[in-house]
Amino acid sequence: MVALLAILFVQSISQRLKDKITWVPFAAILGAVLAGFSTTDPEFMFYQSYRIDGLSQFFKTIIFLGLAVCAANAIRVGSLGKANKADYFFFMFMSAFGLLLLSSTVELFTIYISLELASFSLYIMLPFRNKDPRSVEAAVKYILFGAVATAVGLFGISYILAGQHTTYVNELLAMDWSFSQQPMALIGLMLFLLAFMYKLALFPLHFWAPDVMQGASNETATFAATLPKLGAIVIMVRLMGFDPGIELKVLLGVFAALSMTVGNLSALNQKDVKRMLGYSSVSHAGFVVVGVVAGGTYGLAAASYYALVYMVMNLTIFWVITRISQEGRNVYLNDLRGLYSSSPLLALVLAVSAFALVGLPPTAGFIGKLFVFGAAWGEGFYWLVIIGVLNSALAIFYYLNLVRHAYTLDEVVPSRIKLSPAGAIIAVILALGVLYLGVMPQNIFDFLVQASQGILS
Repeated sequence: MVALLAILFVQSISQRLKDKITWVPFAAILGAVLAGFSTTDPEFMFYQSYRIDGLSQFFKTIIFLGLAVCAANAIRVGSLGKANKADYFFFMFMSAFGLLLLSSTVELFTIYISLELASFSLYIMLPFRNKDPRSVEAAVKYILFGAVATAVGLFGISYILAGQHTTYVNELLAMDWSFSQQPMALIGLMLFLLAFMYKLALFPLHFWAPDVMQGASNETATFAATLPKLGAIVIMVRLMGFDPGIELKVLLGVFAALSMTVGNLSALNQKDVKRMLGYSSVSHAGFVVVGVVAGGTYGLAAASYYALVYMVMNLTIFWVITRISQEGRNVYLNDLRGLYSSSPLLALVLAVSAFALVGLPPTAGFIGKLFVFGAAWGEGFYWLVIIGVLNSALAIFYYLNLVRHAYTLDEVVPSRIKLSPAGAIIAVILALGVLYLGVMPQNIFDFLVQASQGILS
């Protein structure tokens, strides 16, 4: 985190670094290395409001890795004026800084402030799209609805404080959260979770996702579709260590089932690929919450692993979309026609990411869903698993439609896509990451199990 602050400071004072921004992804990779190799033994800072443990360092590492890909993706952004690029990267890093704080904060008001830091920086990034009013519309929708959601979350904190007389997560873990004994605190917890359900695009707070994905530039949509959701997931994982009882779990389970169903049904008739992926994110939010609902060591580890899987899958497919797009315009299904002719590599990477988003073996999507479904089944949420499996089958229709357009609809031979060596290397690395997480998940998952045990203990 010190490294990130130093990077922001240097960028703000150095005109030379403002003009040359290719160093930015490497700075994020440095942050990932520092986070990944730091201690995972539980340590508290700042009057018990900031906790360093296995879970926090895992999420910091993947946030930094995601930031590196998003920054590399945004270097070639064509919808920004040259003078705005430094500001754009500054706010991207500030939003990531707020997410890094969210990974470690364990006090409710501090969590709220970290959420706002991450959100306000993203609000500023969304309109950075020259001569396109849809970006402004997307930003206004996201800001207005986000302000309401965070206000409701802050209202929930007041209920928790009134019921439990503390806002420190480590103290709240040891308290009773049953509806019969602490109805006010449980209602407050649900209201507080609403703010993170909004960030996660979980039903019924999902309506902003497709509009923001469609209106934002391709590069900004890549960031907005992936990293902010990691911050929401880590907080939901920590808070569900409370074991709030069956009432709240069933309610979240219903939201997860509706989120999977509404997201998939709405994505079926979309022609704009980014808007389709916006509804796809609504569906995947439901899959994440399946693990959260299951709770316990295995369920929280499964939800955390699915967060990593979700990030890698979406970064991969958005990388392809950004390379296909000309002059930053939105990509439609017809734009994928004959992709295998214009760029066989991008067509293959698109297919890998689409198969992973469906959940087909041996990709990361399959093993991620297997973990969350196994956790929910073990806790008796059979109905939720059945709905999840049916939605996975439903998703085949629109995900594989992307592959069908790329490989079969080639009546019009498109011009060849020029892909830089760096762009090709990153595309291959992302595709291999999708396959690696599906074939060899055990080491990471075992680490997350240990991290979840540290939360519950």
